[in-house]
Amino acid sequence: MNLAFISHQSCLEHKMGDYHPECPERLFAIQDRMIASGIEMLVTHLEAPKATPEQLALVHDRSYIQRVFDTAPCTANALTWIDGDTAMNSHTLEAALHSAGAAILAVDLVMNDEHRAAFCCVRPPGHHAGRARASGFCIFNNVAIGAAHALKHYGLERIAIVDFDVHHGDGTEEIFIGDERVLFCSSFQHPFYPGTGADTDAPNIINLPLPRLTDGEAFKRAVETAWLPRIDAFAPQLIMISAGFDGHLEDDMAQFNLREADYAWITRELHKLAHKHSRERVVSFLEGGYNLSALGRCVSVHLDELIGRK
Repeated sequence: MNLAFISHQSCLEHKMGDYHPECPERLFAIQDRMIASGIEMLVTHLEAPKATPEQLALVHDRSYIQRVFDTAPCTANALTWIDGDTAMNSHTLEAALHSAGAAILAVDLVMNDEHRAAFCCVRPPGHHAGRARASGFCIFNNVAIGAAHALKHYGLERIAIVDFDVHHGDGTEEIFIGDERVLFCSSFQHPFYPGTGADTDAPNIINLPLPRLTDGEAFKRAVETAWLPRIDAFAPQLIMISAGFDGHLEDDMAQFNLREADYAWITRELHKLAHKHSRERVVSFLEGGYNLSALGRCVSVHLDELIGRK
């Protein structure tokens, strides 16, 4: 019943060119820190299966799915740009399919009570991918695919998706806006990439646009006021997390001043709500986080709280 840690070798082979911040070294940094902190021995490592086109089509247009397949290069060292920030090499399609497949497996594991929580340590990330577009390093929306699978195959009526990446989860919002079965909460630096979310007006969307230099105390106050009571009242049957750690003060991709303790805190609060409402069922997905040292430390405390070791 311990934490399921889901990944796949192809996630290390997806590369978008030298010096791209969304790089394979991110996963090595996480693995190294897990070993150093002792968490490595406390999780069950599982290999992500491939998502099928039918599973991708739960949230993506079939024409877009086909375009991704058609765009994928077949030759070594080839690089094809599918978005201004997002490229595909000859391994990317496999990585994207296994990343989405991790979401399916993770949901199945927690819904069948084989594990109480799961972490999908995969790349490419997903929360910027919309129904018919790649964006911001993302090709398929992993968390959305997992949520749609849970809604369809397990008949869930209430899923909370919490996205604490420093960038607005615009793809996830686009997919679930107006769907009363999903409560979507996204915190993000504003104004900042992708420039969305600050003016969203929908009953099932709780966005937290926060200014640059937001620190842990300001983040906590905003979450305690806007998110936690709403999630509690919603009583989710499953909590899903888009776990982006690029708001860390050492990460130069943005200008938040969060620390490891702040990510531990939000994970702990969500875990409490999961214990209260969803039989501890939590599925978390790696999104952003580009300073390798900070990323490893943040994921380590995130997993520690999901395990409930402290």
